[in-house]
Amino acid sequence: MTDTPFRSDFLRTIEARGAYQNCTEPEALDALLGNVRVTAYIGFDCTAPSLHIGSLVQIMTLRRFQQAGHKPIVLMGSGTTKVGDPSGKDESRQLLSTEQIEANKKSILRIFERFLTFGDGPTDAVMVDNAEWLDKLEYIPFLRDIGRHFTINKMLTMDSVKLRLERDQSLSFLEFNYMILQAYDFMELYRRYGCRLQCGGSDQWGNIVNGIDLGRRVADAQLFGLTSPLMTTASGAKMGKTAAGAVWLNADMFSPYDYWQYWRNTEDRDVGRFLRLFTDMPSDEIARLEALQGAELNQAKKVLATETTALAHGRTAAEQAAETARRTFEEGAIDEGLPTYEIAAEKLKGLALTSLAQMSGLTASASEARRHIEGGGLRVNDVAVKDVKAVVGASDITGKGVIKLSIGKKKHILVKPV
Repeated sequence: MTDTPFRSDFLRTIEARGAYQNCTEPEALDALLGNVRVTAYIGFDCTAPSLHIGSLVQIMTLRRFQQAGHKPIVLMGSGTTKVGDPSGKDESRQLLSTEQIEANKKSILRIFERFLTFGDGPTDAVMVDNAEWLDKLEYIPFLRDIGRHFTINKMLTMDSVKLRLERDQSLSFLEFNYMILQAYDFMELYRRYGCRLQCGGSDQWGNIVNGIDLGRRVADAQLFGLTSPLMTTASGAKMGKTAAGAVWLNADMFSPYDYWQYWRNTEDRDVGRFLRLFTDMPSDEIARLEALQGAELNQAKKVLATETTALAHGRTAAEQAAETARRTFEEGAIDEGLPTYEIAAEKLKGLALTSLAQMSGLTASASEARRHIEGGGLRVNDVAVKDVKAVVGASDITGKGVIKLSIGKKKHILVKPV
């Protein structure tokens, strides 16, 4: 929280929603946002075919920025992905080929169209790729013109560098350059688009400040930085991870039903906070929902699940996921809306159930499936499996031509022989 209330709609909103951590010059930025239309950016590297919900606070920040009448830039980091951001990492990222990076970028682009309005209007979002300028840089001129503004002394104090060195972990010269390239991005976006603000997670504070300093030195520009807190659950767990892996934002990597279920399983203490951060619901309605107690709080969790899924996957997909969950849990039905795993019929015959559970994504490993069987938690067509050596038989295929695998009451998948 700040000492004095913000006057600009954007800063008031993100503070009230719990997405404000720090700002380089809060009073000056607040005045600027209140007087003119501002352009801001957040960068997203292309390290995977999808972003996961660890990026959702940043995506929602751009959404709030546009809703407040300003212009957001989504910066795709095809150029910086070739280097790899060392922030928060214990080891170097795997280097990807240019073809892999391009494929990842195209896959990631789809998610932003759900959250932002793109176009040529004054507040319409634009998507930019830093490879446009980074790939064209010449090494010696870049060192002479940009590198001279960075001291090794200061670079060694950055958390992304210092933590690696303190732990005696390898930090490549390639990664060491990442902070310079990110700073250069900010200056280049200022030159090309008049971008005055960079937003990011709190782990990006040092990189953001570097960009502000570079813009002042080279372009005599007053730039600003704004960070949001890194997200953890009330119990301290990092958001975006499940036993089976990351909670991806692309539907082809994490189904709308699974996405709905992830939010439905939110811890009680997080319901209000997540409604403020990840939905557009009005504050008074959020206050009413988070005040619910006991079993009634489950209704608030269903609202959270449906509203977050509607933003990421559309209202129709969200309502279908909610109805699938209702039918599955309340009626015990085998609903076609459940996530489906297709497998060749000849491979299915005689396959160990523990292997099928892993292959379908129900469990992260066969050993995890075995533990669930031993604990009585893994079921086939709602019947508990008692033998860890059980295999799939023809009788397991229902009249609908599928096998329903379940763990507990909340995790289900349909196996469909093809």
